[in-house]
Amino acid sequence: MHPDIHLALHHARAAELRAEAEAPRTTAGSDNLRTRLGWALVEVGLKLALRPRAVPAH
Repeated sequence: MHPDIHLALHHARAAELRAEAEAPRTTAGSDNLRTRLGWALVEVGLKLALRPRAVPAH
């Protein structure tokens, strides 16, 4: 692929990504709830994984 074409494609994709990032987010209620629930589960999992474990006394 010619370098100029590659650069033009890169600029076009960058513009698409910028427009997508700046667009207002319109999510349905269930999608928003699913996202919030998913992140809550990730947070709980990380807390469980990172908590100090008790060492049993012998």
